[in-house]
Formats: sequence, structure tokens, C-alpha cells
Amino acid sequence: MAAQLLTLRDIHLTFGGTPLLTGADLTVAPGERLCLVGRNGSGKSTLLKIAAGLVEPDRGERFVHPNAVIRYLPQEADFGEHETTLSFVEAGLKPTDESHDARMALYQLGLTGDESTATLSGGEARRAAIAQALAARPDVLLLDEPTNHLDLPTIEWIEKELSTTKAALIIISHDRRFLEKLSKVTVWLDRGRARRLDNGFGAFEAWRDKLIEEEEAEMHKLDRKIAREQQWMHGGVTGRRKRNVRRVAELGKMRQQVAEHRHVQGDVVLEVSEGQLSGKRVIEAREISKSFGDLPVVKDLSLRVLRGDRLGIVGPNGAGKTTLIRMLTGTLAPDTGTIEFGTNLEVVTLDQKREDLDTNATLADQLTGGRGDQVIVNGKARHVVGYMKDFLFLPEQIRSPVSALSGGERGRLMLARALAKRSNVLVLDEPTNDLDLETLDLLQELLGEYAGTVILVSHDRDFLDRCVTSVLAPEGDGVWREYPGGYSDMLAQRKGEEPKRARTAPSVTDREDDAGKEAAQTGQAGSSRAAPQTGGQSRQKLSYKEKFALESIPKRIEELEQKIAGLESKLAEPNLFSKNPGEFAKTSKELAAAQIQRTALEDEWLELEMKREKFAGG
Repeated sequence: MAAQLLTLRDIHLTFGGTPLLTGADLTVAPGERLCLVGRNGSGKSTLLKIAAGLVEPDRGERFVHPNAVIRYLPQEADFGEHETTLSFVEAGLKPTDESHDARMALYQLGLTGDESTATLSGGEARRAAIAQALAARPDVLLLDEPTNHLDLPTIEWIEKELSTTKAALIIISHDRRFLEKLSKVTVWLDRGRARRLDNGFGAFEAWRDKLIEEEEAEMHKLDRKIAREQQWMHGGVTGRRKRNVRRVAELGKMRQQVAEHRHVQGDVVLEVSEGQLSGKRVIEAREISKSFGDLPVVKDLSLRVLRGDRLGIVGPNGAGKTTLIRMLTGTLAPDTGTIEFGTNLEVVTLDQKREDLDTNATLADQLTGGRGDQVIVNGKARHVVGYMKDFLFLPEQIRSPVSALSGGERGRLMLARALAKRSNVLVLDEPTNDLDLETLDLLQELLGEYAGTVILVSHDRDFLDRCVTSVLAPEGDGVWREYPGGYSDMLAQRKGEEPKRARTAPSVTDREDDAGKEAAQTGQAGSSRAAPQTGGQSRQKLSYKEKFALESIPKRIEELEQKIAGLESKLAEPNLFSKNPGEFAKTSKELAAAQIQRTALEDEWLELEMKREKFAGG
């Protein structure tokens, strides 16, 4: 068995009189891939800092193999006195490493090394910090929320990089897809202790639920046993003295066990204040464009958002997602084109940058607007302390300044503020940042039950797949395209259309190359419409199956359009969601499936028609 690279044994730590870690253990072997999971506030980041040697526990043992190189990626990078990204990354190199190792790591993450650390965006700062962690090729990588502030292409690049590294990994992340792809071992930090599952994150939730169920059953048995012993005590202590003394002592131990038992932390209670029903048409954009100088950000986009739609917007940093959101919400006018907004719209926006939070204000003031101690939710007044408890804040935090809150707590505060406002359109910009997995599950359920319209910007692929009915993605040069379904559906559709997309605007010389390749693939190499085939070569034609499909597809498309119209009409019924949420969800799924099927049939017909024309002209 290989020697352990890192061992934490019986780690205890108390903050402000509250035990955070109470005997946590953690071991890491060479090449092992662990994910560290647990609720916000359970001590995951603290345990990772102890593993990195940055925090000293109250009690316990930390052992690091003498030859092991450990690198730690914090949630927020501290650039200290380093003026450039190159200087910062070089500071993390081993004595035997070369400067070009730092430049190479930066280059792979889209940085040059000349960037000033004082002017980095959130995404650039994150990439510089990742470059520093990777450049030294460590034996152990400790990664705290590595995907925060990163766009999807960068996340997918990091996944590939980490999947091939020889380093052992300990990963804290809210990104399910990221954890599922990389983890082989799951460590659950629960009520101060670390429980280990020798399986990846994909198996974690079923295992966790089973453990909680077994624990609740044991506590129920203990409660019943205590009740029996108390009944015996009330009946009078009779019989042999030694036996009675022992039973009294055992009853005391059982009572102490119940008193010391720390229950699993409750879930956030999410409730959205829904406004009046909006009109059926929420947003209609017609050929809108927006450029900054010579850079086109949005070009000739036509988009219709209807009541009940869940539109996901994805794309790399700098693609124009924020600009697009501002235009679709009316805070930024397009250069050309028109945008019409529906009636009775009540829009609430959740900003990923959390700039609306006053860090000097108290938590209560941020929820009440500084007006008394009441929060209005769904038209009902609630005391701010009770509302805070729904989002797992403690009563003593009511006067805490926002600056004292953790990243996860600030995320919950932003959610609490946004959901308390009346709305029928929710615009969520990276709502998953810093939220734990359990809260993400509840947010997903809330969005599924929300009767209004959702516009969601996210880099969380799993969350997109669970929440949205269509995805708007950039195609390059300011062109955006809407794909029905979730993020995985978009990838599947794009994969089938990559050759088309690659040929949409080829250069003059590329056109000739593409024509030659296409002719070769269809057995017509060297032929063209201007030079028909001669001699013994037979003219190609559609097969019987293709002819039948070409003739029958239009009718099938027409039938689907009638079905889609019927489903849309059904969803437009004002009381459908309130009367029958199950039927609403079922109809929404049927509508999305029908739209996907229609798109596939249209593409198939177009491909066959082009093929028919090509053979006819041959």
C-alpha cells in the first residue's frame, strides 16, 4: 500500500464557542481524487485550510509526506505585492521549476502574464490563481470552488487537465457535473466529522440519505428506550440495589447522548413572492443588434419569450451575456431592431456581483430596507428573524454586518431579498455561486413550480439541464441561436450541426475546398453543376426511403405544429398551474419534446431537399 501523502487525524476546532470540527479525519493517497461535500458552514473550507497548513486546529494531528508538494487554491485569490500575473504565478513554483512553466500555465488559461493584478476581472483572477496552483505540478491539489467565476469553456478545459494530472485532488465545489466527472472518493463533512465513501459523487446522495434514515431510526429507538426507563423510574426503584444503580446510570448516559446529538442541518425554506399574471408574450425582440466600436456583441437577434418559459443564456466570458440581459430587461437600448415588452411585467433581478449589498449595513436592514422588523412575503408580513431562519441564518446574526458574512451566506441573503419581492419575471445571473448542493436542489424545485418566467445566466451545466426549457448560445461574430431543451440538449444539437456551422461563412478558397470534400463524400469527386457527369458514371438519385421521407415530413411537421399550438394554448390557461401543477409540468415537457422533434424534422427535410436539388442539377 502506498504511503499517505496527507493525513488529518482527530481534528478539533471551535469558532466563537461553537464547535465546528469535532474529530474530523482525512487521508489522501497518491493519485486519489476526493470531493469534500457538506452544507454551507459545515467547515469544508476550514478543513481544507488546515490540510494546507494555513489554519492551526485546537487539537489533532496533521501529517504531510516529507517529499510531497501541496498547492492550495482558495476561493478568493490574494495577490499581495505581486503587480503582474506572471510574478504571482512564479511565486508558486518549486525551486527546481523554470519561469517558462509559469508562462505556459498562464497561456493555457488565456493569460499572457503581463496583466496587472490590480485590474483583473473576477474570471481573470480565478484563472491566474488556477495557473499558480497547476504550474508547480504538485503531488496534492487542494481546490476550493475552482469553477467560480469561470465560463464553460474554461471549466471544461480544467476538467480535462485535472482528469489527466497525476496529482491527488481534494475538491470543494457546488458544480455537480464537475464533481461527477472527477471524483472517485467522497468525503461528507457532517456535524463536525468526516464520513468517507469509496465512490464518486454520483453515488453520494443516495448513500447520505440512507445514513440519515438509519440515524433517525436509531434515535427513535433510543427515545423509546428512554421512555420505558423513565416509566420504570416513576414506578419506584425496587429490587436489588446494584442492578438499579446501573440502570439509573445507563438512563443518564442515554439522556446525555440525546442532549449532545447534533441533528442534521435543516434545509433552506424557499418561497417566492409571485406578482400578478403577466401577458402571454413577455419579451419579443426583432433583429436587435448591439456593437461596441467594431466589436459586434449581438447581431440581428430575433427572440420571443412567452409566459412560463425558462430561458438559459450561456457563453464564454466576454461573449455579451450581460449586454444581452440588459437589452432584454429594458435597461439598455439596442443599436438597431426593436424590443417589445408584454403587459403587467414585474421583473426581479439577482445580480451575481452582489453589488446591491451594502457591506456596512446589517443583515436585517438588507432584508427590510431599514424599515422596521417586518418582511413582506406574498403579501403577508413576517418578522425578519423568522424569515432569516428560513435561509439558515441564526437569530444572533440579525445585527451582523454584511461584511462578516461568508460567500455562501451572502448568496443566501441575495436569494432572500430577491424572492421577497413581487415578481412574474425572475432574471437570475449566476445564482448558483457559493450555494451548497442542498440549497441548489431547493432552488431548482422553486423554479420548476414558479408560475412566471425565468431568464437564467449560468455556467452550471447540471443546473441548466434541470431548470431551463431552451438555451441561448453565441455562435460567433455576435450571432446568437436558441436551442430547445437544456445544456446537454444544446451540445447534442450543436454536435450534429458542426459541419453546417463551420461552412456558414467560409472564405473564397474554403468554399472550393468544402465543395471538393462534399463531392468526394457523396461519390461525386471532381464533379460540379457546371460540369455534369459523363461516360459510364451513373447519375445518383434519392433512395426510395429518402423520397418517402421527403414527401411525408411536411405533413408530420404540420401535425406537430398543430400539437404545439394546442399545448401552448393549454399552458396559456390562467389557472392551470394553480389548479393542477402536475398537468402544467407534464404539458411543459410535452411541448419541449414536440419543439425538439419539429426542429429535427425541419433539419432532416432541408438536408434531403438540398440533396435532391444537388442530384437534379448533377
